[in-house]
Amino acid sequence: MEAYNIIEEAGQFSLSKQKFETLVCRLSSDEVSQMDHSDLESLVDREGREILRQLYQDHLDLRASQEEKLDGIEGSDGKYRNHRRTGETKKLRVLFGDVEVTRISYEGRGMSKMTPLDAKLNLPGRLCSYGVQRHLVNDAIQMSFGATGEQMEGMTGIHVSKRAIEKSIQNAAQDFDAFYSEDDSGRKKEEECSEDLLVLTSDGKGVVVRKSDLREETRKRAEREKKRKGKKRLTPGQKKNRKRMAVVGAVYSTERNIRTPEEVMGPSVPEASEASENVVPLKPKRKRPKNKRAWASLEKDADVVMDQIFAEGITRDPEKKRQWVYIADGDLHQLERVKDFAALHMVATLAIICDFVHVLEYLWDASHCFNKVGSDEAEQWVYERGMKILRGDAVHVAAGIRRSATKRGLTKKEAKAAEDCARYLMNHKEYLRYDEYLAQGYPIASGVIEGTCRHLINDRLDLTGARWSLIGAEAILKLRSLWASKDLDAYWEFHKSREYERNHAALYADNSSL
Repeated sequence: MEAYNIIEEAGQFSLSKQKFETLVCRLSSDEVSQMDHSDLESLVDREGREILRQLYQDHLDLRASQEEKLDGIEGSDGKYRNHRRTGETKKLRVLFGDVEVTRISYEGRGMSKMTPLDAKLNLPGRLCSYGVQRHLVNDAIQMSFGATGEQMEGMTGIHVSKRAIEKSIQNAAQDFDAFYSEDDSGRKKEEECSEDLLVLTSDGKGVVVRKSDLREETRKRAEREKKRKGKKRLTPGQKKNRKRMAVVGAVYSTERNIRTPEEVMGPSVPEASEASENVVPLKPKRKRPKNKRAWASLEKDADVVMDQIFAEGITRDPEKKRQWVYIADGDLHQLERVKDFAALHMVATLAIICDFVHVLEYLWDASHCFNKVGSDEAEQWVYERGMKILRGDAVHVAAGIRRSATKRGLTKKEAKAAEDCARYLMNHKEYLRYDEYLAQGYPIASGVIEGTCRHLINDRLDLTGARWSLIGAEAILKLRSLWASKDLDAYWEFHKSREYERNHAALYADNSSL
């Protein structure tokens, strides 16, 4: 109350009070009494926002009037700035509108200007406040930059250009790697126990980027194809040379979930057709992932992301005593690299599993070599061989497929899908020990990483007609990764502290008084 009286005597906040009283009088008028609720809502929103802007401005003016006048300031460059200039202003765009910060600056011949009040307020290095920037981030990770600007202007009345939004997003994402490298980054985590599985997984997804941002080999292929096929229009085969591969990684913990092959595959075709209302099909029990962290990168190659995946695992299990599980899509090079990184990080408790969904895709293609597409016979064929593979008989299934193709006298072309399936099963047999995996309660499908690819990339970067710059797409991927991992709030506080260090603290020889 005493502080409030001092402010009253100093005549501060008079403009805020005047605008508030003006609005109160207007709301009491006959004119406003005739408005419907919608027009009334618009009036209070518009005028109320102006009152809030004026309150913010009046507080900044109060801070300016209370700023201590120093003899000078020594910068981190070792130079002493003893020329004091009052009345310096800086424009700031906050959620309520534009305001001005009036402060004292300290200068010297040939020296950069220093403004202590900027540091105390932790003013950003750009026009928009951190509050505005955070709202831009929240919207830009969900919708286009143009729509983000429209959303901001519609909700707050503030106009932010598309270019300014792009720059704000890129600036906001710059502390991503530093945030996750910190031992204590403020991330909220569910409690995990030593019996929980530590699951690691990765995948790739193409993103359409500008030609200059394609990887070198992709860009050269695109140029060769364009010269060979003409310049007027891209053919379907050329579209793949418009994309740069984003590497996606995810790490999470989950309880063991012991299942049988029947629970995974469900009822067979005859069982399903004969089932009565009293028969309830078996359904696999799904355990919810704990502390899932998912991220993606267009800049970093697969090895860098895989190293980050293992580093995240070690952060959660420093002594490497838990059971680690790596689920992969079946790329043989990727599987070898998983082994290499496991050896590099000395993780002895790692089980490498090929995604069972990919196995089923091969089975479906092979089934159509022997059965009519869409028939019950084709479905039953896949069911029977899927069950055998889940019971650990992948090698026998591969041999059986090849025998069937030979007995039916299929040509090489007709049997191609069957041979591809048999070869896949033989080449990956080391990673298809599903009988052991199910008995241990391990996950056998990469639904988490598939969902992550869709969630991080498809839903935002794969918009029709979008062609991204590398730096812009990478920034969006980082921020969407933070959001998907539920780390965005903690990251934002970390980012603001890093901005303070960059924009202010690093400029002063002694910042203890700031």
